[in-house]
Amino acid sequence: MDVLLSVVQKINFYLSDYILIVLLIGVGLLFSVRTRFVQVRCFGEGMRAVFKKFSMSGGKHHGGLSSFQALTTAIAAQVGTGNIVGACGAILIGGPGAIFWMWIIAFFGMATIYAEAVLAQETREIRADGSIAGGPVYYIRKAVKGPMGKFLAGFFAAAIILALGFMGCMVQSNSIGETCSTAFGIHSWIVGLMVALVAVFVFLGGIQRIAGVTEKMVPVMAALYILGGLVLLICRIRYVPETFAMIFKYAFVPNAIIGGSIGYALKAAISQGVKRGLFSNEAGMGSTPHAHAMAKVSCPHEQGVVAMIGVFIDTFVVLTMTALVVISTLYAGNGPLAAGTAEGIDKANMAQLAFSSVFGETIGNAFVAVCLLFFAFSTILSWNFFGKLNVEYLFGKKGVKVYSVIAIGFIFLGSCLSNDLVWELADMFNQLMVIPNAIALVLLSSLVAKEAVRKK
Repeated sequence: MDVLLSVVQKINFYLSDYILIVLLIGVGLLFSVRTRFVQVRCFGEGMRAVFKKFSMSGGKHHGGLSSFQALTTAIAAQVGTGNIVGACGAILIGGPGAIFWMWIIAFFGMATIYAEAVLAQETREIRADGSIAGGPVYYIRKAVKGPMGKFLAGFFAAAIILALGFMGCMVQSNSIGETCSTAFGIHSWIVGLMVALVAVFVFLGGIQRIAGVTEKMVPVMAALYILGGLVLLICRIRYVPETFAMIFKYAFVPNAIIGGSIGYALKAAISQGVKRGLFSNEAGMGSTPHAHAMAKVSCPHEQGVVAMIGVFIDTFVVLTMTALVVISTLYAGNGPLAAGTAEGIDKANMAQLAFSSVFGETIGNAFVAVCLLFFAFSTILSWNFFGKLNVEYLFGKKGVKVYSVIAIGFIFLGSCLSNDLVWELADMFNQLMVIPNAIALVLLSSLVAKEAVRKK
């Protein structure tokens, strides 16, 4: 495992520090300009569309989902371990300034995810039985014709099956197991087994059951976490200005807290912001278009602006809450990480330590464990479904049963493996997904631009 970890880390070094930064920021800038900054211009429209259609009981929709169900299924995929453990890892390695770069990635990512949702709607296929098939493999084939298009679509499908269906679900169950073990003293493998068994029940109900669960779970889990975070910030209110100051200061001079040269430290802060930002909001990765393709809307633009709100909620609300809680307790006011390092603190326990500093160890650990359980489990549901769609694309319906069995095994296995290896494998396949998805987005940018600019 040590050899495998070293190889994967080397691959991720080149992907996240060079390729990913260029692709994500480049694609986000392209769509921001070509859509006349749709993330600003149509932000209000997106918020109205989301909250006007807010419902925790949207019912069943033959062959598809309501726009709100599609959004909650997408948010379920976005709001997961990355918002707690991922954000903590970014801060620990890249300093508090990594959060600033996450915000930058999310701002441009709102335009990117608008494009993904629009293209998913434009290229989806409605089958004879009324079911809907859609996602990046369809707009990749539209963007790149012939054998190369088929290859890129196949590469993306294989990468997402490995990234989300297998490795990603391992990350989620791994984090659930570790936090529950810390909070309740339950062995990680027991927690992993219980999560796997509950997941089987939901998976058997297909997309309608997944949507039914996420439309109820997502609003509740987000409200619970935000409420807990606000209570903590009120208790630490005198450190909030310092917290924001640290985010902006260390975004540009991170070497002052993580050491090394300014060039090395700045690269660490930016790459952590980009890598963890991608894992958190998934804009440009090609995962959430599977959910947005199934929305029953009057035009692609309508789901595009709804998709933007998913990134906003994920990064600017939930992830930012984690960042403020952690920085205000562990960094500000001469906290244990004020000098940049502290023995016994890692990304897996940072959030629990932060909440425990105000709520007490028992309540703080339990609060984070319960929130992470909901976050990560909802992500497992959506990611498994996204992987299933791509298995069906590659191997037909016969491959779905085999995939489901293997996926359940990976959910359990994730609770038993080392945290670092699980995260590095998930990062590698997540980043590989971006490449064919970004190529297709750029080639079809004119189609997206026409949809965006006609909605003024």
